[in-house]
Amino acid sequence: MFSKEAVLFSLKDNWGDFVSGEDISRSLSLSRTAVWKHIQSLKDDGYVIEGVPKRGYRLIKLPDKLLPSEIRYKLKTTLFDKKIYHFDETGSTNKMAKGEAAKGAPEGTLFVAEKQVKGKGRLGREWVSPSGGIWFSMVLRPKISPIDASKITILAGVAVAKAIEVETGLKVQLKWPNDVLIKGRKVAGILTEMSAEADKINFVVVGLGINANLDVNVFPEELQDKVTTLKEALGVEVDRVALLRVILREFEKVYFDLKEGGFEKVLSEWKNLCETLGKHIKISTLEGEIEGEAFDVDQHGGLLLKLPSGEIRMVYSGDVTQFEINEKEIF
Repeated sequence: MFSKEAVLFSLKDNWGDFVSGEDISRSLSLSRTAVWKHIQSLKDDGYVIEGVPKRGYRLIKLPDKLLPSEIRYKLKTTLFDKKIYHFDETGSTNKMAKGEAAKGAPEGTLFVAEKQVKGKGRLGREWVSPSGGIWFSMVLRPKISPIDASKITILAGVAVAKAIEVETGLKVQLKWPNDVLIKGRKVAGILTEMSAEADKINFVVVGLGINANLDVNVFPEELQDKVTTLKEALGVEVDRVALLRVILREFEKVYFDLKEGGFEKVLSEWKNLCETLGKHIKISTLEGEIEGEAFDVDQHGGLLLKLPSGEIRMVYSGDVTQFEINEKEIF
């Protein structure tokens, strides 16, 4: 642990109480001067820290940012406690993650942004990602076949859905292939990209975007009746750092299950959350449009459709229209 982070954690562990510089110095094997410098640096990062002679330092307020130290504090994962890159503003966390993954970034590396100016969803569509949301990407190096890469999207969907329910109590549903919904409106999305050879995956980058503490009116007018935010659904803002920590914990659980061959359980969870199954839908693909009843998802994440002719068709990607609501996928 970095010395500055260790000083912060010492203050957080004693939230609201004074901790003497001498105690911090002794417990962390740092000089008093080093402790003072780290305190000043934390203040520069936006932490409000009160210092009183002969009493020490007291942490009063945290910055409203997804800072690496905040994410790592009591994170309790083995996969995501290493390198975390944080940006006040960036183009796309997925693009940055892919670039670093190609250079050898280890599994579990995270790229987190307060704001994206060139965020993207599936098929290169724009992803509106202003300040107040949770926009991040993770580097994974699963030892699975490229044909199984879509399983990662299923894992991410379950992890996000469970985390939102745990942190907010809101009922969440999933829409095939990569949307997270609250009352039929999109609150989060997943973009999975990979580098692979014929028989092995070099790396997978999973990008997640959650509309957390946003007002719906920040989105283009044509999307405002199709999206929602956690703030709108709850009526209050959520703790973004706490939610991100839970997402990472939940994802690690299902990811380790996948690596150990235990995909059946998470696939069952995904199906129970999926509102696409049992619906009459139309899917727009690169080859054209397919219409039928969505009745199952296979081991590789493909959607099984029963066509009006009775033929069974497997689809692995596409834009879904559900005739009950006649609502096209928005990203």
